[in-house]
Amino acid sequence: MQIFQSLKILLFGILISLFAVTPTWAAEFTKDQHYAVLSQPQPVDAEKKIEVRELFWYGCPHCFNLEPILNAWIKKKPKDVAFVRTPAVLRKDWAPLARAFYTFEALGVTNQLHGKLFDAIHLRKQHLNSANSIADFAAKNGIDRDKFLNTYKSFGVDSAFRKAQILGRKYEADGVPTIIVDGRYRTTATMAGSHEQLMQVVDFLVNKSRASKK
Repeated sequence: MQIFQSLKILLFGILISLFAVTPTWAAEFTKDQHYAVLSQPQPVDAEKKIEVRELFWYGCPHCFNLEPILNAWIKKKPKDVAFVRTPAVLRKDWAPLARAFYTFEALGVTNQLHGKLFDAIHLRKQHLNSANSIADFAAKNGIDRDKFLNTYKSFGVDSAFRKAQILGRKYEADGVPTIIVDGRYRTTATMAGSHEQLMQVVDFLVNKSRASKK
């Protein structure tokens, strides 16, 4: 009897431990409520990995508020997941900051300036909405102003910018931040319920994509 009681206690402890380490993707989320399936699957840049792509705009306060949560997720993301940032161009006046991102990419200074540009706009309330104002910002942060402007106006940045315009439509995005998983699923903080739960929905969709590849 005592042995039976000990086994019951042991099994109970194991069950509690399993629940304690249940990953966020184990939570169930509902299609058309927490996420949507794209009407047409899109190709991904990293074919051998599960792509998680954020559509954002530097001027968006919701994107700014998501940044620390997203960055924490990026540091812990599984090795089979590739994260990609894409500036959304859902309106004409979003174009200068979208070009700024691709200029950072071309110059290899994204890690240096990405967060600083968000801070300049949302914490210091700087109006960075033209090539010249963004070039001034870059110069204040150690980037040669002329080199920045030449890159900003380059064919490579223009091509990347035009591709971003097309991607926004193909991903059926109507706002930011929007996250696309594996070129098939779209979710937003509004759909998920919060910024924190957005990343839980992303984990759920990553696991769903991983299971479909096996």
